[in-house]
Amino acid sequence: MSLSEQFLTEEIHPIDIVEHLAAHNEWDFDRIGDDQIAMAVEGQWRTYAITLDWSGYDETLRMVCTFDMDPPSDRQPALYEALNAVNDQCWAGAFTFWGEQKLMVYRYGLVLAGGQDASPEQIDTMISAAVLSAERYYPAFQLVVWGGRTPRDAMQVAIAEAYGRA
Repeated sequence: MSLSEQFLTEEIHPIDIVEHLAAHNEWDFDRIGDDQIAMAVEGQWRTYAITLDWSGYDETLRMVCTFDMDPPSDRQPALYEALNAVNDQCWAGAFTFWGEQKLMVYRYGLVLAGGQDASPEQIDTMISAAVLSAERYYPAFQLVVWGGRTPRDAMQVAIAEAYGRA
């Protein structure tokens, strides 16, 4: 049975779907309110803080996936250059750096204008894309910030295909 088939009989709030997915995946989560949920999703490199909130006003399910990053000030220009290179490769969502909060942020908004319903598959794909993108580009950000590598060199790590098995 697909995820959608579980919700076919009634209209369901998008955050209820997220809560169901979080429980199904055994992620730690906190239902902050009717329209917001926060969770922790374990990746290979780190645990990502993911928050989703529903805005009925503009009919958008917003997702923010964050992880700590505190680059030295002399490496911030290189980090911003790397962010531009990364965002050129991201088709859904985008990264930004919130300097004051010392957070790397991946953001995405699922627009459901006209009273559309979000499917569990759409929401699962949103969350998966956030974690996969964070996992893919995390090493490049680290190489730029802490390894002293140029953004171009660091991006080779992110775009390189892995062949074979370990």
